[in-house]
Amino acid sequence: MPQIKSLISYIEKLSSQEQDQLMCYLEEILTLDKRADQITEEVMESRFSRGKICPHCNSNTISKNGKYNGKQRYICKSCGKTFNDFTHSAIYMSKKPLDKWLEYAKCMINGYSIRKCAEIVGINIATSFFWRHKLLDAIRLFIGIGSVKGIVEADEIFLTESFKGNHKNSKNFKLPRNAHKRGEDLKNKGISKDHICVATAMDRQGNIIMELLCKGKMTHQELKRLYTGRITNNSILCTDSDKRYNHFAIDLSLGYKPIKGGYHKEGIYHIQHISSLRSKFKKWIYKFHGVATKYLNNYIYWFKWLQYYKNDKDIVKIKNLIVQSNVVYCDVKTADYKTRKPSFI
Repeated sequence: MPQIKSLISYIEKLSSQEQDQLMCYLEEILTLDKRADQITEEVMESRFSRGKICPHCNSNTISKNGKYNGKQRYICKSCGKTFNDFTHSAIYMSKKPLDKWLEYAKCMINGYSIRKCAEIVGINIATSFFWRHKLLDAIRLFIGIGSVKGIVEADEIFLTESFKGNHKNSKNFKLPRNAHKRGEDLKNKGISKDHICVATAMDRQGNIIMELLCKGKMTHQELKRLYTGRITNNSILCTDSDKRYNHFAIDLSLGYKPIKGGYHKEGIYHIQHISSLRSKFKKWIYKFHGVATKYLNNYIYWFKWLQYYKNDKDIVKIKNLIVQSNVVYCDVKTADYKTRKPSFI
């Protein structure tokens, strides 16, 4: 008891901010282990909100088929295949318990590297890599490209194309360009086919579109392909004075407010929000020391997801990441990652 009183006395001397941090920490460590059953229930309710559906053929003629390792299994009367509540989800076929995935989700919320995630969770680096992309593949499906409306700010981000990865044992891999010398800077050489264009758009409600658009400079046809049906009619587009946005706005019958160079605002029309988003993204992705272009879309959606939930407590983010990544049907096998190609819109 004296120790408890001493601890209470110490806590009372903490600042309000320090007490809030302590509260968040205690809430996290005391509830994370108890969340597994709750998360399983949430996934089941969301996945089967319209009744049990076969993940193999979408039939609803389902019967229970016993249990395996304490998990309920079902059989489809139409195709004869069996499944459980997590079949074709991010954690499907995993030999690790759900609490390990919760630990891993926490590491991702903190933006840790694949190696650091592996060390904390107690898995090997290859498993850490596959877990990351299984979660992100599913989150990409869950969020979708999205849409924007009203006053819409748009811009683009250019990143150097990357073939990062261990290719020593890849018999079929051949670098499609000359290798860059270590430390060679492409930033001052203009935009070329060695650059990847990421189109970005954001409205005043915080809705975001971020997609791999093309290699090199974009065209207004490529902008039209991405944004048709995703920018609401009668919206007003705010961009820099790039004429390609002007052509695209005309094609989609959008209002258009180009912000001239050197001007930051024209009344309520500006591109400050999208410029801030670009800066945050580039700062965030820089800490990964290069991302292979074929996985870049997953990192874009990781960042986008973090922006949507930036005001939530970490414990809520952890739960949402696991629930949302297991609600959707995402049947990606580990062997598929070796042959993955960049997915331009």
